[in-house]
Amino acid sequence: MKKELLIFVVIIIVLTIIFHYKELLEYPIQHIKNFPNSGAYGLGIFHPLIFGAFVYIILLIPRAIFKLFKRK
Repeated sequence: MKKELLIFVVIIIVLTIIFHYKELLEYPIQHIKNFPNSGAYGLGIFHPLIFGAFVYIILLIPRAIFKLFKRK
């Protein structure tokens, strides 16, 4: 459980760095302050969790298949 939570948090951090690198380099404090007012695709403040869950599921499928074949 802890390993999966760590993987999920790392995915969110990596996605944040990939998509918001310019904001994080130029004005990080202002970007963090504006987080509650974010309106990403109408998802608001929950957009990192939703996009992170989407990527987590996409990565979970190959991991599960690999684990399934590894057992046999």
